Amino acid sequence: MKPLIVLILSFAISIFVIKIPRKKYDVALSARIAMSIMLLFTAIGHFAFTKGMSMMIPEFIPLKESVVYLTGIFEILLALGLLIPKFQTISGWALIVFLLLMLPANIYASMHNVNYQKGTFDGNGLIYLWFRIPLQFLFIVWIFISAIKK
Repeated sequence: MKPLIVLILSFAISIFVIKIPRKKYDVALSARIAMSIMLLFTAIGHFAFTKGMSMMIPEFIPLKESVVYLTGIFEILLALGLLIPKFQTISGWALIVFLLLMLPANIYASMHNVNYQKGTFDGNGLIYLWFRIPLQFLFIVWIFISAIKK
């Protein structure tokens, strides 16, 4: 829920801030800025809640903490890439693939009731997926429309 709030608030603020100097709305740029801010927000979680996020990764994957750190760094790089016109499209596609690859971790975490912020197994369980899966697809559509489709 927090990433969605960050995304929407960032979009609302950026759309009006951009209008001031440009004298017109730039919805696609505002959407990319909002997605970048949201990615930076979620990347912080990779460093603040490393133990809990490691618990979201299935047992057969080694070096879980390293994976969490690397995915946090990847989110930061993608956030920056969305804002650089030369890298906007490739960053958009990479982010879509990244979100699709993260979906199994979210499913695993919900099936095992992982609470990544506390690092415990008392999370929301499968109820979490009723929100998270549509949210993932909203992010994918958001990225496609603002960064890839021209």
